[in-house]
Amino acid sequence: MTAQRTVLAAALATALGGCAWFGSSKAPKPADLGPNVVNLPVRQAWQLSIPAVKDANIRAQVQGDNVVVASADGTVVSVNAANGRENWRAQAGKGLQTGVGADGRMAAVVTTGNELIMLDAGSKLWSKTLSASAFTAPLVAGGRVFVLTADRAVSAFDAQNGAHLWTQRRDGEPLVLRQQGVLVPYGNTLLAGLSGRLVAFNPDNGNVQWEAPLASPRGTNDVERLVDLVGPAARVGNVICARAFQSSVGCVDANAGRTGWAQTAKGAVGIAADAEYVFGAESNGIVQAWNMADGEKRWSVDRFQHRKLTAPLVLGRAVVTADESGLVHLLSKKDGSHLNRLTTDSTGVAVAPVVAADTLVVVTRGGGIYGFRPD
Repeated sequence: MTAQRTVLAAALATALGGCAWFGSSKAPKPADLGPNVVNLPVRQAWQLSIPAVKDANIRAQVQGDNVVVASADGTVVSVNAANGRENWRAQAGKGLQTGVGADGRMAAVVTTGNELIMLDAGSKLWSKTLSASAFTAPLVAGGRVFVLTADRAVSAFDAQNGAHLWTQRRDGEPLVLRQQGVLVPYGNTLLAGLSGRLVAFNPDNGNVQWEAPLASPRGTNDVERLVDLVGPAARVGNVICARAFQSSVGCVDANAGRTGWAQTAKGAVGIAADAEYVFGAESNGIVQAWNMADGEKRWSVDRFQHRKLTAPLVLGRAVVTADESGLVHLLSKKDGSHLNRLTTDSTGVAVAPVVAADTLVVVTRGGGIYGFRPD
């Protein structure tokens, strides 16, 4: 356990060090954004509060018209995005290390004590101690719970009783990022980010079906060679796109198990995509768009430099991202031009915005949950 903590601490330093200005007393000051000229009218529809979120791993999970959010103290809340009312609220533990994974009724989280906890409509169903820490939200699908742990293992459990079904472990790289990775379903396939590869598993037995590289380890030491995939990933049809930490952005044909393209990109948060473009925010705050078909760079905007942007969201004709000051930025997905700027609270936006029930849902580090709709 001591060795594992050392590895994770080093990885955390690497993740935070990805932005040269993080923690510096001489951090560059973001440029003034000027007046907000509204080209896409949006209004705040509702607002509610939960305990502080703090950790960017505590993502929001969309299930139909509902959004499930977990706070750092273990509170898990299901919110109807149509009206902002709570469906249920539960206490999963004294502290959480991941966001929540849910399938509409059941929800799973991992605590700071490495305990996997399953909730059924807000009531605790079972718990299971994991072999290592986890920083990626569990995936609940097909009556099973899948977990990606920091020892580069992917495990499956029965959702009803917690029975262990299988584990596949990838040995080799000694460091892992202390942040959300990639763990998503694709048809009857489980996709996980392991090092710089997207790996497809048979969810029934854990057998590996294919691997597609998005980045390769480089450098002369373990820190320089760290190339984990970071979430959220984006799916458009049979194409899965993802970011390799501070290395690249690329897309994989999940039917063929083949990398379509990969382009150099220096970012630390996940990406978004639609049928035309892939969107990402770099560590310095530059927002970029690439062609979905071939990865050719389409446009970039630099007016958000040094604002610590979240992963983006594609919403209609807009690309939505938010920053550490609590501002939510709506950009045109065609050219990155300004559409609108929304305000939440001063604690800063914690996780990538999501959409449910035609409502843009934004969660701040202080626990504010905001619902916005077109005016």
